[in-house]
Amino acid sequence: MSVKIFQYKKQFKLESGKRLKKLNIAYHTFGKLNADKSNVVWVCHALTANSDVLDWWKGLFGENDLFNPEEYFIVCANILGSPYGTTNPLSVNESTKQPYYLSFPKITIRDMVEAHKLLAQHLAIENIEMLIGGSLGGQQALEWSVSETDRIKNLIVLATNAQHSAWGIAFNESQRLAIETDRTFYTQEATGGQKGLKTARSIALLSYRTYHCYADKQIESSNEVIDSFKSSSYQNYQGEKLVNRFNAYSYWYLTKTMDSHNLGRGRTSVAAALASIKANTLVIGIASDLLFPTHEQKFIAKHIPEASYHEIDSLYGHDGFLLEVSKLESIISKFLREKTLEREQSSLQVA
Repeated sequence: MSVKIFQYKKQFKLESGKRLKKLNIAYHTFGKLNADKSNVVWVCHALTANSDVLDWWKGLFGENDLFNPEEYFIVCANILGSPYGTTNPLSVNESTKQPYYLSFPKITIRDMVEAHKLLAQHLAIENIEMLIGGSLGGQQALEWSVSETDRIKNLIVLATNAQHSAWGIAFNESQRLAIETDRTFYTQEATGGQKGLKTARSIALLSYRTYHCYADKQIESSNEVIDSFKSSSYQNYQGEKLVNRFNAYSYWYLTKTMDSHNLGRGRTSVAAALASIKANTLVIGIASDLLFPTHEQKFIAKHIPEASYHEIDSLYGHDGFLLEVSKLESIISKFLREKTLEREQSSLQVA
């Protein structure tokens, strides 16, 4: 299924007050919308992912998986600022007819959500049966559920938080500092900052994985090694891999976007914002997650009325929300069965 582009031709106002004269949103859809439009599953993706959820979340999304296109109408939209088709720092500024680069306006999680609301309107989607996201995707899903409490029926958030932590912001700032030390970041070229981006990705991996993951996967087979260690090669490989598919400008801006996440901004409090969510909610934490510790997910579950909380063990730390698909499938399918049963019982009582 190829990527589609929705073009919003009016000015798009950002939370900062600045405006984009034109907004493109890249997205994928899988399956068909049923007659009563009750089978929508909307996926909010994480930092460097794209809108092709069947590619990066296999095991949960696909023809033989829990969320399959035969049953659900699956929508995943590329986030604002990302280089996979949605308006981003390498897009052309309508005012200057040149790419934005570092003149791109600052964006927030709320801006991302507002953009996706426009896409939902374009697709004639009034209500969302299931909204799901992990990490930065979970931040979007929470913000959407707070801003439109009656639209989201079921909510699943994984390895995320209600307000980005000082720890997470520090990791992001360290990555941005790495990018900024690369002089080419300021050259106004699409390839600018690539060495810095490689370093930033190496820093990020240390927050995504765990000590035990490296000890298990990157251990040396010989006691005689004194250089060119497996873990060194792995860091270099992962850095190069991101450089080949992303750009430093989008990465720099998107880490700032993650830092902006705070459900309490302009509202009574973070807890009150969570308490306003009406969706049937499942919150999943990963016991070994260093970047989004489980107390953050427990806080979310505590304050969303009647939310369910589940925790999984994983060698992979934060990345477990992408890799532990069999464990996630078991938890999520149980949640869906319970909600279906509750709905059926409610219908019988009404009848």
